[in-house]
Amino acid sequence: MNLNWRHLLGLTALPLLVTGLGCSGRDPADLPVARAPSDPLVFIDGYDDDIYFQPFSGTYANAVSLDSVYTYNDSPLSLKVDVPPQGSSLGAYAGGVLTSVNVRDLTDFNALTCYARSSVNSTLNTVGFGNDNTGLSLYEAGRSNVPLTTDWTFVVVPIPAPSKLIAERGLFTFAEGYEAAHPEGNQIWFDNIRYAHLGNITDPRPIMPSLSKQYFVGATASIQGTYTIFNVDGANIRVDHSPGYFDFTSSNPAVARVVEGRIEVVGVGDAVITATLEGIPVTGSVTLSGFEPPATAPPTPTLPAQDVISMFSDVYRNVPVDSWNPHWQYSTTEDADYVVDGDLTKMYSNLNFVGIVFTTQTIDASQMTHLHLDLYAPVGTDFSVKVVAFDQNDGSSIGEAELTFDASTTPAFVAGQWSSLDIPLADFQLAAPWNHIGQLVLSTDDAPLVLVDNIYWHK
Repeated sequence: MNLNWRHLLGLTALPLLVTGLGCSGRDPADLPVARAPSDPLVFIDGYDDDIYFQPFSGTYANAVSLDSVYTYNDSPLSLKVDVPPQGSSLGAYAGGVLTSVNVRDLTDFNALTCYARSSVNSTLNTVGFGNDNTGLSLYEAGRSNVPLTTDWTFVVVPIPAPSKLIAERGLFTFAEGYEAAHPEGNQIWFDNIRYAHLGNITDPRPIMPSLSKQYFVGATASIQGTYTIFNVDGANIRVDHSPGYFDFTSSNPAVARVVEGRIEVVGVGDAVITATLEGIPVTGSVTLSGFEPPATAPPTPTLPAQDVISMFSDVYRNVPVDSWNPHWQYSTTEDADYVVDGDLTKMYSNLNFVGIVFTTQTIDASQMTHLHLDLYAPVGTDFSVKVVAFDQNDGSSIGEAELTFDASTTPAFVAGQWSSLDIPLADFQLAAPWNHIGQLVLSTDDAPLVLVDNIYWHK
């Protein structure tokens, strides 16, 4: 499950206190800024006044209801969640957010707290805050794999940097799917959901992965995998969160700068991105190298459209592709669109291997003679292309074949220039029919940054 959260600031809730400026002559910079309401209550004996529930897309939309049977400490109502069973047509899982109509200032608090229980011993996938379900949230944070029993459990989610939450609408987030031990689904309950300032949350240890990344100038890179470990009553509690909680510094702003948790690559060279969390140094850093992109796009294809099955090209009509990067295990590859001289290309950065998946609508290449790709890599000596065939009846993989290209092969792969790989299908020696191709796999030993264009089959 991938919950993509950013929040939308309610600027109208933060007016300047400017009454009487014409008479007092005070400098507006000296005046205080009005705070949004600092209400800690989310669900106490029912929804707080301006709170409402929004389910995530693809979930069981009617999973949440009010319950008077199982409540914490004899409260009138709790929040009940019906987790759908395996294979349910109702939805893949139960999940959503409690959002407020107006923004709230949560800077006085250091934790989201609630009580939770389950109809069976289970593990709650996600519980947190900072997602207002707009797709614009900046301050997502949450815990994963929280153990629940049939008794009420007090759940604490520390806030990584309370000073950031001056105008937040995403007040409570949860997600829960069926578990292997309970494929029939189960129920969970939440009660007494509120923000608090607890004295037992200590020793924050902010962390981001130490990585080396390579991008072309003009690209924007995401920072992922940020989290903070807290000591809560002697136990280590990990809170995964958006990079927006960190304050970033670039060793070379002429190469890279960080804006709202994203790295903007603005020049050629190297930069090291470090961070702090409310003054505490973050463990880990990102070493970024910026490269000049090619000045021109690759040669425009001229083959007749009737002789081409195109997957990615501005010249032809493209067939559907399920994914340009399924993020397979152990793949470090990131992908993004990148424009060169007005031409749209696919940029693969931190490339070790990546899949291009089109199993929903496989390609019949049995009448084709070649597979074509245009590649540009600023550095590197080798590049490999694998084709994977699938069974037309059960969808299983029935054969694959791979070729590796370098400066000595035909066609050749040469760094620093566009390499047109027009590969005869016969060279693959695929021990399977060519009528149901469902994957390409691109890989390299030493070309971590690659632009790919004009991916098509032809005769």
